Amino acid sequence: MSKVDVLLGLQWGDEGKGKIVDVLTPNYDVIARFQGGPNAGHTLEFNGIKHVLHIIPSGIFHEDKLNVIGNGVLIEPNIFEKEVQALLEKNVDATKNLYISKKAHLILPSHRMLDAANEKAKGNNKIGSTLKGIGPAYTDKIARSGLRVGDIMEFDFKEKYELLKVQHLQTAHTLNFDVAAFRIDNMTLDEYEKRWLASLETLKKFHLINSEYFINHCLDKGQKVLAEGAQGSMLDIDFGSYPFVTSSSTITAGVCSGLGVAPSRIGRVMGISKAYCTRVGAGPFPTELFDETGRVLCEQGHEYGATTGRPRRCGWIDIPALRYACMLNGVTHLFVTKPDVMNNFDEIKMCTSYEINGKETDEIPFEFNEVEITPVLRSYEGWKQELTGITAYKDLPQNLLNYLDAMEKVTGVPVLAVSISPDRKDVLFK
Repeated sequence: MSKVDVLLGLQWGDEGKGKIVDVLTPNYDVIARFQGGPNAGHTLEFNGIKHVLHIIPSGIFHEDKLNVIGNGVLIEPNIFEKEVQALLEKNVDATKNLYISKKAHLILPSHRMLDAANEKAKGNNKIGSTLKGIGPAYTDKIARSGLRVGDIMEFDFKEKYELLKVQHLQTAHTLNFDVAAFRIDNMTLDEYEKRWLASLETLKKFHLINSEYFINHCLDKGQKVLAEGAQGSMLDIDFGSYPFVTSSSTITAGVCSGLGVAPSRIGRVMGISKAYCTRVGAGPFPTELFDETGRVLCEQGHEYGATTGRPRRCGWIDIPALRYACMLNGVTHLFVTKPDVMNNFDEIKMCTSYEINGKETDEIPFEFNEVEITPVLRSYEGWKQELTGITAYKDLPQNLLNYLDAMEKVTGVPVLAVSISPDRKDVLFK
């Protein structure tokens, strides 16, 4: 009996999930997104082309593979339409091999307004939202007032839409938010709404399915399914650095609820970690570097958000956080990305534990946001050479192999492959 393999990020996002999914796709029949929405930005580079996907699964460039947007995903129809159009410009017709769950929830224009209103109301305590409406849309989902993809086919959709919009406007009013001054893509809320409603016609062109039955039937037929995560494990709503987290379950457990598969149908869990750490927005980051090394990591790694364009905070790899993510996800195999960013470093450091109030620990504390954490660092000698042109894992510089071996040892998870450039061809399997 086939099982769902899982590919997800083990840090604060931006680990390189889209690229690795693209590399693994030839080994699978179905690629399925199980959570998140347009706050994700999965960058793929191949044949001199760079493409960023936000909602559509990263297997879409393989026309012989099926792609599924699961019930746990949020869809913003206007952003989705732009994504579909961008693919058409690269001669990829997503209507042929993309299936969308009827149970996936919709992000309304007024959700995006509420996102901005809530963030503004937090003042200095803002969480660094992408302002794509994710939090308010998931809030409505949990409050049982959200609208789903299947609703757009119903005769009373517009009535339900208007009712929810009125509730959102009332909430914005209580937050003293200036709705008239609010803009989305330089459009007023009413202007954007017209474009949003028109984009529903694009959504209707796709295969709208009961994805839980679809996925399980694929497994029953022996087809291989890969679940693609968005964001990172340390942004999980339950186990991340709350409240500086996303609004969904980003870990393996989210696959079950986001696709409708039983825990017993989960197979391999492949986790992705950069060779260092990055984070976008606010929240704790024990290994963050504020010096020249941090600046070099940002510049050499082109560490700017694929969705927001914001510069990412950079620091040494955080092993307590990585071990924690491996534990939560049941990671069976590890992908390591972007060691090439540190090619010119004389010395590379790894945080092996935390010092909190004079005591050493390797656990993530409940008070992660409040306590002062000093990272306990171990140094490794840099490899001081370019990795371009290396085609076999065993031919990597010995000092890099030593670093990767150390990651295996401290996490207890074997490294399956390492990515040494943005291009899909430069993923070296061990």
